[in-house]
Amino acid sequence: MTLTRLRLLATALATSLPALVQAEPFGCLIEPDRVADVGSASVGVLEEVKAERGDFVSAGQVLARLSTGVERASLAVAESRARADAEVKAAQAAADLARNKLDRARDLIKSNFISSQALEQAQAEARVADQRAQQARDARDVAQREFHLSSAQLGQRFIRAPFEGIVVERYRTQGERIEREPVVKIARIHPLRIEAIVPAALFGTIQSGQVGQVRPQLTQFGTLQASVTVVDRVVDAASNSFRVRLTLPNPDHRIPSGLRCTVDFDPAPAAPPRSAAPAAPGAPARPAR
Repeated sequence: MTLTRLRLLATALATSLPALVQAEPFGCLIEPDRVADVGSASVGVLEEVKAERGDFVSAGQVLARLSTGVERASLAVAESRARADAEVKAAQAAADLARNKLDRARDLIKSNFISSQALEQAQAEARVADQRAQQARDARDVAQREFHLSSAQLGQRFIRAPFEGIVVERYRTQGERIEREPVVKIARIHPLRIEAIVPAALFGTIQSGQVGQVRPQLTQFGTLQASVTVVDRVVDAASNSFRVRLTLPNPDHRIPSGLRCTVDFDPAPAAPPRSAAPAAPGAPARPAR
């Protein structure tokens, strides 16, 4: 066999290798889009657990509640302080009276009915009254911030779902003391995430947005269409493969996660041909080769 024929055979094998590899479906695994062990931001005793295994929960829904007696009492005190404005009104009234007294003193000193010392005293009293009114307003602002702080501390006693999903596991029950331990595990199964292992020979033939035909191991679900969202840019040297992630919509939660599957990738759309740049005016056209 001549050298030219060997080169032609090698070129033909290299061209047909991705097609031969892609003829077989690739193994994949259907996983939840997101999984979280949900716990409490504070330490306490579980007073109530509202979520059970298998429950569907929405984002922000209360899953469990810690004892809140101390926090509720602190919130009530802070609320009373935040709403109390009698001191502010009294200080403001005293400041208004001091300013009126200063205005009268200014009028009287023009007629020489009072001394300059009396005017200076009225000015000092007005400044002191204004400062006391400002201090009362600042104290009220601090009380309002303390109210918001107490409200936030009370909110930490409630354990809420970080996202919509299904309760996979319940770890704790009512009456238990928790510190950093999770209370429940939540998984989001809409959409589902599909992880596939693809031979390195197909690297560059699979692109983001490409459609994959997914066949779960349970045949009643038929063939499903998922879109490629992530293509790893690093090939694993040990297995000579790379990972591809697909997203599969599951709005009615009909398809369970944890299933094994196979996937075939539809051919990627061909890139549009590049048009030749227009020649500059007056420039001679290049002859076709």
